[in-house]
Amino acid sequence: MFKYPDDIFTEPENVDPDTLANLGPLRALAGVWTTSKTEDGVDVHPQAHGPETQDYVDRVELQPIDPQTNGPQLLYGLRYHQHIVRPGEVVTFHDQIGYWLWEPATGMITQTLAIPRAQVALAIGEAASDAKEFELVAKRGETVNGIASGPFLEHAFKTTHYRIKVTVHPDGRWSYDETTLLEVKGQAAPFEHRDTATLVKIAEPTPNPAARKAAGAK
Repeated sequence: MFKYPDDIFTEPENVDPDTLANLGPLRALAGVWTTSKTEDGVDVHPQAHGPETQDYVDRVELQPIDPQTNGPQLLYGLRYHQHIVRPGEVVTFHDQIGYWLWEPATGMITQTLAIPRAQVALAIGEAASDAKEFELVAKRGETVNGIASGPFLEHAFKTTHYRIKVTVHPDGRWSYDETTLLEVKGQAAPFEHRDTATLVKIAEPTPNPAARKAAGAK
């Protein structure tokens, strides 16, 4: 566990405004991405009759934000929006927003996520700055990397554990393997709700405002 300094108010000096240059393992995720034309994502979710498998088309936009400080803490990150539809459809199958954050001093990666079904989570993991694979976890009841759900989800589909594993491929694509453990009302065993997809880049990221301002001043 990293030990933060006793001085919790003084902010770091000479913070580099170029977020894209300081994202560590998250740099490979910056940009706009989609599943390829030949390889959809795959979702396995619970239904009354048992598990159901659904192909999906994923689009994820991850754009750099300005450096963030919490006293001595320094974070670089990406603001993201994930939008998923079934093949050939326009109605949203899944929508998600949040941040991916990298703390260079500790090697901590954080994903915050919110979905419009009254649920939020904060997942945490660790990685080297040049890592091509990393995993984050959130758990029900934790105050640091926790999960909070609205009353219906708590009643019918209680989320107890969330894990996402990211793999960056040599050709520039990246994949995620995501498992959400659910306690489904009326079912004795926990259900592993799983989503997997491989993404290809369709647009480069836009530099964050502080980096653009610094570049314009040179």
